[in-house]
Amino acid sequence: MTRSETHRAALENVALPVQTKLAAAWASFMFLYVYVDVLGFFKPGIVEDILAGVVFKFDISQSFVVIALTSVAIPIVMILLSTTLPARANRTLNLVVASLYIPYSAFNLAGGEWLYYYGLGLAVELIILAYILRSAWTWPRAVAAKPERPSVPAAQLR
Repeated sequence: MTRSETHRAALENVALPVQTKLAAAWASFMFLYVYVDVLGFFKPGIVEDILAGVVFKFDISQSFVVIALTSVAIPIVMILLSTTLPARANRTLNLVVASLYIPYSAFNLAGGEWLYYYGLGLAVELIILAYILRSAWTWPRAVAAKPERPSVPAAQLR
């Protein structure tokens, strides 16, 4: 086989397990979710407000920080759970958590002044969450094994 023939050969498309796809989607969601907040620090006045103890209109308190940590920890834990839970529990949990994150993510857009920035972040988050929902919803079912018919010895067939 010449080099040009090797170069033209089709690439192998390896099928990934649903669990791997879900874990990758949750990792993508988590990075985007965090980076939207981190890049939001570049908005004028945000750092000053944080130093004054306010985020948006919320006072920074232990309760606020625990809620913020929980909202970031859930997608992080979903990466692990997507690869370790049994299929039925995995599917159900992914459907529930992704469904709950749609309105939660949309809430972050409410009252935002940088509508294009936060809107783009929300749009990509919603695409990833839709992918998670679709992947979990269409989880392949195991094919039921057909019962084997008892074989009749050849001697009995005569």
